[in-house]
Amino acid sequence: MRILKFGGTSVGSAARMHSVADLIQSSEPRIVVLSAMSGTTNSLVAIAKLLFEGEIQAATSQTEILRQHYMMVARELLPEPAVAEEAISQLSTSFKTIFNLMRQPLSTSGERVILAQGELLSTLLFHRYLTAVRGQDAVLLPALEFMRLDTNDEPDDAYIREHLAQQLAPHAGQKLFITQGYICRNAKGDIDNLKRGGSDYSASLIGAAASADEIQIWTDIDGLHNNDPRVVEGTYPIRELSFDEAAELAYFGAKILHPSSVLPARQYNIPVRLLNTMQPEAPGTLISSKTGSEAIKAVAAKDGLVAIKIKSSRMLLAHGFLRSVFEVFERYRTPIDMITTSEVAVSLTIDDATHLQEILTELRDFGNVEIDENQTIICLVGNLIQENHGSARLVFNALGDIPLRMISYGGSPNNISLLVHTADKTRTLKALNAGLFQR
Repeated sequence: MRILKFGGTSVGSAARMHSVADLIQSSEPRIVVLSAMSGTTNSLVAIAKLLFEGEIQAATSQTEILRQHYMMVARELLPEPAVAEEAISQLSTSFKTIFNLMRQPLSTSGERVILAQGELLSTLLFHRYLTAVRGQDAVLLPALEFMRLDTNDEPDDAYIREHLAQQLAPHAGQKLFITQGYICRNAKGDIDNLKRGGSDYSASLIGAAASADEIQIWTDIDGLHNNDPRVVEGTYPIRELSFDEAAELAYFGAKILHPSSVLPARQYNIPVRLLNTMQPEAPGTLISSKTGSEAIKAVAAKDGLVAIKIKSSRMLLAHGFLRSVFEVFERYRTPIDMITTSEVAVSLTIDDATHLQEILTELRDFGNVEIDENQTIICLVGNLIQENHGSARLVFNALGDIPLRMISYGGSPNNISLLVHTADKTRTLKALNAGLFQR
């Protein structure tokens, strides 16, 4: 069994769906997980926003524009008029759902129902294309029947495994299944979504529940690159990463993958392969339990950080000082990204400034507090075990005169983290690329 996930760009048009249909041809059992067509989720978010603001007429107009777009795609994808009209009738169910929600003030649960329509639309179209045009025997699996969150809004692994098996059971011998990414139900049974990681997370959870042999994430880039190709020239895809290395890169800014999406695969040791729908012949990136010998494989950057420094003479040898500091952040549900300490000070970073002022007020009870905004974490990932001598020297030689606000090394065998001002981000990435990967 293989799980193949295709993102919004990969299914963003009739032509792209043709290509995806070619890519999923195989004699092996496979579950294909689809995102909404590119642009659809943004449109649905905008429609929900208009409804929250009471702009019913504008929301109605935007929904009708989206409906007309899907009618056009259906007719392009399904050339037989009778087949296209039948599909259009089925698509209309999703749009009727949205229109019906306009009759009363929109609730949060109603917003989630609206957002779920994107994946329902894309899978309906693609499944109809496979069966009616390609003549393939494919089963449409409703994700809302097996994807579920628990009372803590985390995936309910036992429920997913049990109910996925129930959905698959009537189709023994079937080779091809199509399902939705991103959407699920919560513990109350209401329509919800996975938020973090979206359809990638769905694919990994389904892979774990189905005991898959491999999970494939198909996007529009050929794997995780060794640096940010948007700002650095001459980057290249990394062929192999360990689960831990991939999670570090994803957390610290590699946009191709969300850190949550590798966790179920790592738990069940299922390899994850990142592939490019535009270049299917490219080997992409393989993420598994194995790691290579390279000391530093890749660099990623995470913007939007705030650095906080708490300086206090009371910290010296004070039992429970750090615990008290951390409890402040816990009270405001604000994660800490990076931390360094000295005898009289502790510096840390956060990426959520929602409760910054309340946090600063409480921290001033411990001592003098300073903050630096517009900070960026530069994360260097690889096999940084102690036996790999010289890694830190290469990094600092490459950085030259770039001012560093914080340095974290040793907390993980896979990561060196540096904090710089965001204004220095681009030249830091370029300097590291020149010093580490072009020697």
